[in-house]
This record gives sequence, structure tokens and C-alpha cells, in this order.
Amino acid sequence: MANNKSSVSALFIISVSVASFLLAVAFFWLSQIISDKIQSLVISVIFLSFIVLVGILADIIGVSVTAASEVPLHAKAAKKVPGAAEGVFLIRNADRVANLMNDVVGDIAGTVSGALGIALVLQLMAYWRDSSQFLLNMLLTALIASVTVGGKAYGKRIALVHADNVVFLVGRFLNGITRFTGRDLTARTRKNSR
Repeated sequence: MANNKSSVSALFIISVSVASFLLAVAFFWLSQIISDKIQSLVISVIFLSFIVLVGILADIIGVSVTAASEVPLHAKAAKKVPGAAEGVFLIRNADRVANLMNDVVGDIAGTVSGALGIALVLQLMAYWRDSSQFLLNMLLTALIASVTVGGKAYGKRIALVHADNVVFLVGRFLNGITRFTGRDLTARTRKNSR
């Protein structure tokens, strides 16, 4: 059964707001550097696609943690399966994880993909000088929006049908980061989530 208690505090909200601002500045700055330095349309499209995919994956994770059940992960954690304990942590902090994934990462990815779309239009204008910038902006914005919305809609289906598996995969990813860096991303607050 999903955890319906909220662990979001005023401090968490302020922290997320400040982190969102800093991440948006960093991602926009990075996207501007990449779009200014890279004159290849192919690489620009790949980078734009990557940002859209990050937004879709973040949405899948955010929905999955709110829909997943702890029970299958407890069984795996009892057998010491890597990633299971991290998955339980994610579910117990579903409101924070969903906020971080859906609102912070997802919204920043949407904003950055829009900015990259404008930069891509400027690159396209260099190749097709006689084309209408207004028309290219409109078509590329519509394409980015449709791919993002369609991807998130399909992602929500995946997130709801396979919520436990998605959370377990994210838990395994976090476990891999812990083993690689030696730093447990869930240890500090794991005691508070029980």
C-alpha cells in the first residue's frame, strides 16, 4: 500500500525552489554553450532529444514512486538484493521524489528543450535563409511539445503498470552510484523514513 503521509516541509520547499533556480541557470547556460559552439544540426538534435528524454524519464520515475508498493521490495531487501532497500526508501519518500522528478527535473527539461528549440531554429535559418523564422519556430515548438506530451503520456502508462519494476530499477541505479562513489545517497534520511 502506498504511503499517503507527506514528508514535505517548508525547508524542503525552499530548498527545492533554490535548487530549481540554480539547476535551471546551469542547464540553460550549458545548453547555450553547446548551441553556440556546436554548429552541427545532427548533434543539436541529439542533445535536444536527450533533454526531452530526461524529462520523460523523470516523469516516469515520479509517477512510479507514487504508485509502487513496498511489499515486493521488502521481499527483495530481505534477500539482500542490491537496489531493494533504495527502492523502499524512494517509496517512503514518494512525495519528495515525485516533486523532485516531476516538478524540478521535468519542468527544467521542458524549459531547456524550448530554449534549445529556439537555438535549433537559428541554426536551421543559416541553412535555409529563405525560410520563415516564425514558421520554423512554430513547427519546432509544436514538435517538441507533441513529443514531450506524447512521451509523458506513454511514460505514465509504463509507470502505472510497471511501478514496482521502475522503482526497483531506480533503486539499483542508486545502489550502483553508492558502490561506485562510496557515498550512500539514502543513508542520511533512511532512518527518518521508517
